[in-house]
Amino acid sequence: MIEQYVLGLQEVDESQVAIVGGKGAHLGALSRIEGIRVPAGFCVTTDAFRRIMAERPSIDDRLDQLSRLNPGDREAIRTLSAEIRRTIEGIVLPDDVAAAITRALTQLGERTAYAVRSSATAEDLPTASFAGQQDTYLNVMGSAAILQHVSRCWASLFTERAVTYRQRNGIDPRSVHMAVVVQQMVFPQVAGVLFTADPVTGNRKVATAEASFGLGEALVSGLVNADAYKVRDGEIIDKAIATKRLAIHALPTGGTQEQAISSEQQEQPALTDAQVVRLVQLGRRIEAHFDHPQDIEWCLVDDDFQLVQSRPITTLFPVPETGDGENHVYVSVGHQQMMTDPMKPLGLSMWQLTAMAPMHGAGGRLFVDATRALASPASRAGLLEAVGRGDPLIRDALETVLDRGDFVPTLPDQGPAGPPAGGSPAPIETDPAIVTELIERSQASIAALRRDIRTKTGPALFDFLLEAFQEHKRVLGDPLSMQAIMAGMESTWWLNDQLQEWLGEKNAADTLTLSAPGNVTSEMGLELLDVADVIRPYPEVVAFLQEVEDEGFLDELAKLPGGQEARDAIEAYLDRYGMRCAGEIDITRPRWSERPTTLVPVILDNIRHFEPGARKRRFEQGRQEAQKKEQDVLEHLRALPDGERKAEETKRMIDRVRTFIGYREYPKYAIVSRYYVYKQSLLEEAERLVQANVLREKEDIFYLTFQELHDVVRTNQADDQLIHRRRDAFRSYQALTPPRVLTSEGEGITGAYRRDDVPTGALVGLPVSGGIAEGRARVILDMAEADLEPGDILVTAHTDPSWSPLFVGIEGLVTEVGGLMTHGAVVAREYGLPAVVGVEHATKLLRDGQRIRVHGTDGYIEILP
Repeated sequence: MIEQYVLGLQEVDESQVAIVGGKGAHLGALSRIEGIRVPAGFCVTTDAFRRIMAERPSIDDRLDQLSRLNPGDREAIRTLSAEIRRTIEGIVLPDDVAAAITRALTQLGERTAYAVRSSATAEDLPTASFAGQQDTYLNVMGSAAILQHVSRCWASLFTERAVTYRQRNGIDPRSVHMAVVVQQMVFPQVAGVLFTADPVTGNRKVATAEASFGLGEALVSGLVNADAYKVRDGEIIDKAIATKRLAIHALPTGGTQEQAISSEQQEQPALTDAQVVRLVQLGRRIEAHFDHPQDIEWCLVDDDFQLVQSRPITTLFPVPETGDGENHVYVSVGHQQMMTDPMKPLGLSMWQLTAMAPMHGAGGRLFVDATRALASPASRAGLLEAVGRGDPLIRDALETVLDRGDFVPTLPDQGPAGPPAGGSPAPIETDPAIVTELIERSQASIAALRRDIRTKTGPALFDFLLEAFQEHKRVLGDPLSMQAIMAGMESTWWLNDQLQEWLGEKNAADTLTLSAPGNVTSEMGLELLDVADVIRPYPEVVAFLQEVEDEGFLDELAKLPGGQEARDAIEAYLDRYGMRCAGEIDITRPRWSERPTTLVPVILDNIRHFEPGARKRRFEQGRQEAQKKEQDVLEHLRALPDGERKAEETKRMIDRVRTFIGYREYPKYAIVSRYYVYKQSLLEEAERLVQANVLREKEDIFYLTFQELHDVVRTNQADDQLIHRRRDAFRSYQALTPPRVLTSEGEGITGAYRRDDVPTGALVGLPVSGGIAEGRARVILDMAEADLEPGDILVTAHTDPSWSPLFVGIEGLVTEVGGLMTHGAVVAREYGLPAVVGVEHATKLLRDGQRIRVHGTDGYIEILP
């Protein structure tokens, strides 16, 4: 293959990122769009870069060392990357490379000033922009200077910030190459940036532009304030003219210089309104070409816009695709399921196939379309009431959209209003036998699934699973099960509402539900105390567990004194709970049975911090507290006017909540139990595909939807490139924060607490479990890395049932996501932990080790001195 060291911008497009880098590819594509002007130039290709790198084989050794470094090892990265840069800048350009660049300069005009700009192959991509990671040099004059600055651009691939950024994005330093763009300089009166979507709200219909005098370098480097405009549908909807005191201008002899702006010009708009609208029109044309919102750098020369860069905006949360052109309002499923992390494609599609409502995927998350429910006045009231009880921030976000008046159309109510969304099914008797019957039904269904799936392989497995999903939904939607869940929730609400009205007590149900029977999630946390009791008497086992890293450690245990007993206890626990894990609604997440080391730190904490018999004592203590609270409440009620009736009603509701509230946790346990059966069968199928060389590794199936995997099994053919793209997309989704509410215009709406009853400086959230806890904040994002001491307060993003073993040893709970009836809240109440959930950015605003006070009854957190 003949190496090409130089290509003209007109010769390249976005398909040639590997040859001219992201910036070069985008500029080449820009120059081909009708009506878009791009300064003339050429690209020094990655062939030239590889040729230079081959001049010094020692660079390869350093790159190998670099690839093995931890992104947090800044000193080692700084030292190695500086060595690589010095080596590259010291290489004399081979004659043929230098001649190719000089020839291109001659054709454009050697005496012209140029911008010399880095263009890496991992840059300006849809999944990672890498903006500002490599170097740009402006107003470079003369072929010798340009050749020198080309070398500097190559070297800038290895600045400390660029290397660290790539490592954090999972990109091997050996896989990235550098091209260089050389373009004729333009000397603008005004320059700036244009975002074809609002980078703050995500709204795709609103473009935002910033403008300042002189070169755009002053703006992008943060040297100057800029005029700011928002444009929607061809009209400026907002503008702010800044006081602009500085500009950067090119010098006649090369280079640039800061210059003061005259006082009479400082307050002048840099652009006319007509120019702003015209600029946005150009931006929309570019956006349409790339089919993605763009971040564009532009220059204005004599009323003519020239575009010097366009890259995808990678920080926007994607929008569910409908293609109908209608307005839609989506509510996050992850905020209700306590899992706002992205899900892999198989996980997304499996949840969609087994869920009770249609769900839309975007950014690796799931959303429910609430537009129709919001459009009808009757269903709107029910929906807002239901979500408001669970998560006031979602309700506020929905009301924010509704207050705009015209985004959600009002539709007439269709026939009788019926029960509100999420409202009550018919009531049932307060009978513990109902719960027993429901659990027996569910267990029988799971046993049948395990039995029947064993013989299924190949396409027949997928036919069987599609039928199993219908049984899954039938069990999940069992009317009696829904009645039992609602009975527990509604009796909780009744007790809180009535006892506050009659006795002035907030959240009285929190104490009344302590140690409620039959809660499989709280039992899961307490039963790990029994496992600790088995292991505690055997010091060699404890010492062995402290060093455990390998997932096969259970096989080694039996060789130690007491090891067989320890292994039996852990395996018995895994037999009941091993299908659980953090983020368990995503079938692709490793389960405890697959990664039992996750439980080891919690077991060791229990051994260290608790005495034998702690499980029974904890449960009995909670039961007695609840019983005493019941007696106190009934006694106070009887002293009121009409007290006997109030006490009788309250007693009936207390019995009801203690009968049914524990069952609230069982359906999720059943879902996850079924999921593990599905997963094991699909992984066995994946193993067959690997043996047949259809897939590279078993986990490749996680990046396919259920239907795509079905097709692979049927045809014995897989699309490696699709799997690779899905991996990259999933990695990019991990950097995104899903909004509670998302519109079809891409606007993410967070919602706010409308409260004025909290101290200044306190963090506000939703009170879900009463009491006050004071202690050390432990900010933990991964359960496997928990290191908790008695009295600590757990601060985390979200807790699903898998976190409940940690609840046993803490004093309080703070989460960023949650609602009154989500799993963490229910278990916190049963354990008697003061808890506040839905605290926006809690893991960033609270520092690990800080002393805090959690007001679980009033819903706020104080930071203590």
